[in-house]
Amino acid sequence: MGIYPPSLENLIEQFAKLPGIGQKSAARMALHILRSNKDLALGLARSLQEVKEKIRFCSVCFNLTDDDPCPICRNEHRAGGTICVVESPDDQLALEDSGHFKGRYHVLHGVLSPLDGIGPEDLRIGELLNRIPREPVREVILATNPTMEGEATASFLVKLLSEKYPDLAITRIALGVPMGADLKFMDRATLEHALRQRNPVTE
Repeated sequence: MGIYPPSLENLIEQFAKLPGIGQKSAARMALHILRSNKDLALGLARSLQEVKEKIRFCSVCFNLTDDDPCPICRNEHRAGGTICVVESPDDQLALEDSGHFKGRYHVLHGVLSPLDGIGPEDLRIGELLNRIPREPVREVILATNPTMEGEATASFLVKLLSEKYPDLAITRIALGVPMGADLKFMDRATLEHALRQRNPVTE
């Protein structure tokens, strides 16, 4: 039997199921809601319900949206002909926050991982292939993460896309030393990428 009333224990238990939330953090959150006015709890409950009822995948890029197609796919001012392929909605948000990419996106919702039983049919690869002639697309930017699975997914996509669409430009985001980093703390693979993808220096 817990030290709190059953209803409060249940709320703590639900919060503790969230990633990165331990038992103590869950208890603090639950107690904060209990001490706050009723509007906070009701607003939180409404928001949770709306997220589950309204959020779905964009039928074009498969990013999260509550309006299909999503605002980026509907935006006529976005640069047509360029698609940036990312692993997850989190990655798309990070690139969009940078403010430098003005094209469109395609979210794979994962990476190839044979050990975990994740193959091409489990990702949104077929939908990507269908978009290229339909939009039409001139360049695909591969922005999968620099992990073993991310690199394998990028290599697979390069082979698949180049065979199916030989005139398509396929690029990979640059990988290497991050801004403000110290070379002596970089791992071997990062330095290898940085040297391989070096750029000419201009005045």
